[in-house]
Amino acid sequence: MAAIFYAGDSTVKFNKIDSYPQTGISQAMLLFLKEGVTMRSFAQNGRSTKSFMDEGRLEAIKREIKEGDFLFIQFGHNDEKPDPARHTDPDTTFPENLMCFIRAAREKGAYPVLITPIARRLFDEEGKFLPGSHGPYPEAMKRTGRMAGVPVIDMTAITEHYLSVVGDVASKAYFMWPKDNTHLKPEGAVIMADFLCRELEKLGSPYSDILVSRQGLEENKGLDVS
Repeated sequence: MAAIFYAGDSTVKFNKIDSYPQTGISQAMLLFLKEGVTMRSFAQNGRSTKSFMDEGRLEAIKREIKEGDFLFIQFGHNDEKPDPARHTDPDTTFPENLMCFIRAAREKGAYPVLITPIARRLFDEEGKFLPGSHGPYPEAMKRTGRMAGVPVIDMTAITEHYLSVVGDVASKAYFMWPKDNTHLKPEGAVIMADFLCRELEKLGSPYSDILVSRQGLEENKGLDVS
């Protein structure tokens, strides 16, 4: 069976007990995968496209990924940071780096998928959700996907909508509160992984082929905010 290689940051990382209850999307996604599909999460806290590649993590993926596998590419939280070790420009270096990931997958016959970052849980004093926490980076990723002919799953838009519906108080249960509006608890990671897998299903084969079928299962109404 195929393997998923997941490149990203702390919102994606496969956590261990020492950081519990923080949970990454790659962890929660195991619940949605068919038997035999392997998750190879290379995501690490604080990484941008630049620092991920500078540390040789993309090269490590290239050594293992094979034909028919998938490379999920989810960045943005740290590319926007000002420090030179991580910062990329949304009009130049960010899309250039994304293309490096895309080429790495295609050279091995794997399927690249671009995934925009999940929204930060930000509300004003009146409890109104504040969108746009990642600035131009999600749109830059979508442009890159269109240019390269790569599927893009817009988790930024999906999670912004979700948070605006769920609201300030209730959404705290899904994040590492108090005071952490970025990292997910297990319940939040499962919700985000569910959103991601629903979008993969929409893409059809081969993307839907790695997922457990929902046919005949009762939909979880708590996750349906469409």
